[in-house]
Amino acid sequence: MSDRPATLPARPPRVIAIANQKGGVGKTTTAINLATALAERNETVLLIDLDPQGNASTGLGVLRANRPRGIYAVLFSDLPAADAAIDTLVPNLRLIPAEADLAGAEVELATLPRREFRLRDRLAPLRAARPCSFVLIDCPPSLGLLTLNALVAADSVLVPLQCEFYALEGLSSLMHTIEAVRRNFNPSLQLQGVVLTMFDRRNRLSDLVANDARGHFGEWVYETVIPRNVRIGEAPSHGQPVLIYDGRSPGALAYQAMAAELLRREQALAQRKLRTAS
Repeated sequence: MSDRPATLPARPPRVIAIANQKGGVGKTTTAINLATALAERNETVLLIDLDPQGNASTGLGVLRANRPRGIYAVLFSDLPAADAAIDTLVPNLRLIPAEADLAGAEVELATLPRREFRLRDRLAPLRAARPCSFVLIDCPPSLGLLTLNALVAADSVLVPLQCEFYALEGLSSLMHTIEAVRRNFNPSLQLQGVVLTMFDRRNRLSDLVANDARGHFGEWVYETVIPRNVRIGEAPSHGQPVLIYDGRSPGALAYQAMAAELLRREQALAQRKLRTAS
């Protein structure tokens, strides 16, 4: 990585899948801006754009013409994941983009042996080499084989939840999928948390959804909420995370707070593991 530290991270990278089978919930926006906020806190981050729409790549200013090799090549050729990663405009943040061929990946995966483990196997060298402290995976808005690969490869799942009617009802399918992945493929998979997005304090519905989510998921729901903010919506059209486009906007400040909360949660988790091991 261009800003790689002189010494390797003390632990293998923490792999977090950012997933919700419902589109339009702020999943890609969260992936881009959380990755940026972590990088700004001196974490070395790799963002994998696993969504055939490629919006995470575009949102970081990487046009389709500049994606000759990406996550499709990693999945279906001998290209190492580290060699597919490219620099971004954000120091400490690299990207494995989604190239055009990824659109047919679901069909091609269906015929392969160990199809559920394809991404996990390709990321194994990264875990050993420790070139970064976090790997974030932006999943497609579906529960197909690409999302399944992300869940099998991940240590945990972060779920963006839009503050709208039926939000929790739509989340049930994803939670069932996470439990099925635990049972059949990845017993160590954890729920990293649920983050409320597009929160509008002027709208009573946002408060109702937030209260329902906290009542159902308890401490798994982040204290930080991501507000509905015009700057968040404008930033992708400029190929920039909102933290760079307008670092003082409410959206940028919220993602900075979210990154700080994620790091606190990760530290608490590591301490619990140490106590359990001893």
